[in-house]
Amino acid sequence: MMKSTPSTISGHKIEFHNGILVVPDDPIIPFIEGDGSGPDIWRAAQRVLDMAVASAYQRKRHLAWLEVFAGQKSFTRSQSWLPEETLQAFAEYHIGIKGPLMTPVGGGLRSLNVTMRKTLDLYVCQRPVRWFTGVPAPVRRPELVNMVIFRENTEDLYAGFEFASDSPENARLLALLQEHFPDEFKKIRFPASSAIGIKPISAEGSRRLVRAAIRWALNNHRRRVTLVHKGNIMKFTEGAFRNWGYDLAEEEFGDQIYSWRKWEQTKTAKGEDAANAEMTAALQSGRLLVNEIITDAALEQTITHASNFDVLATTNLNGDYLSDALAAQVGGIGMAPGANINYETGTAVFEATHGTAPMLAGKDIVNPGSVILSGEMMLRYLGWHEAADRVIHSLEAVIGSKQLTQDLYSLVDDGVLMKTSEFGDALIREMQRS
Repeated sequence: MMKSTPSTISGHKIEFHNGILVVPDDPIIPFIEGDGSGPDIWRAAQRVLDMAVASAYQRKRHLAWLEVFAGQKSFTRSQSWLPEETLQAFAEYHIGIKGPLMTPVGGGLRSLNVTMRKTLDLYVCQRPVRWFTGVPAPVRRPELVNMVIFRENTEDLYAGFEFASDSPENARLLALLQEHFPDEFKKIRFPASSAIGIKPISAEGSRRLVRAAIRWALNNHRRRVTLVHKGNIMKFTEGAFRNWGYDLAEEEFGDQIYSWRKWEQTKTAKGEDAANAEMTAALQSGRLLVNEIITDAALEQTITHASNFDVLATTNLNGDYLSDALAAQVGGIGMAPGANINYETGTAVFEATHGTAPMLAGKDIVNPGSVILSGEMMLRYLGWHEAADRVIHSLEAVIGSKQLTQDLYSLVDDGVLMKTSEFGDALIREMQRS
């Protein structure tokens, strides 16, 4: 663990005591520029975030940026794609932010992002999805989309493994299944050519994910948390996630929530009218509804009935699908922020959610919205809501006037084309006016 602050950084460490972040006026924030177009979008984002803080607090607060390294820049410097020092910095200073990182080609790490999340146990991938006026969207009512996804970030496929169909490991696993689980083995239609994968989902991982989603929903005055699962087919993994989620909600949050499982129980015991009356009274008293939906239905209904959804708590793979599908409704992942958080240790890494776009590197044309909005999430996580509000208001004004980077400009008829740096300049001017 790193024990000293670099002498070139003028700032102080964020502390975490009894579940609460203690944030100084000059917190040290480690950052990774990112690969490909990462430096372009980071330069714009850093200036915007600095101005938001300076203007919100009359320069009495500032972010003390500390560059750390991962990806190609790190490999060029030290022959390491993800140095231990970088992971230590995020753990020591609690809060960090990063641009997109490439996945190394060939052997070694499968994904730098996944490795970072698992090593730091950042078990929540938190993705808010909302629409900004002026952003071209493929759906009729994008303004109805205002959801936050809590995706489990360390289990399921991220902790799973698989074997190639022609590998000796796969053959041994198939033989084990045939010997010890013959009924299950018979379900494999073509065992000679089948590859096998395993996905673990635990009670501990499911419960802490749902706990974080419910706490966040209550603290931010949301109205429902929906458990997204495929438990109708995978009853002991996805179905267990659903059951553990309900158990956690009912055990730990009591009369703060009303669960759909309770509605089903009341319906069975007393009839549907009684169940409806009970649920209506509970929700009118201000309780948070905890309900559920099957994954394929969620992918359809979040489009056709977007206003029925608020906070979505989901397993890893389902959350991966939902995050990008919902982002598409409001203009694409170029405007989609994200965070990887451990709410028990306070450690959080905020990130751009799109790829590196290496062909666009250095051309000053990529939309910096994703990393800027991730920075807005970071400011809000720090408790600096006034600065976060300034980021949102400036984005609403600039995008509303159709000053757009190439990705969005190409979808409208009367926009103003902005470079990455010019888009940042426009946001800063808007903050200076307000």
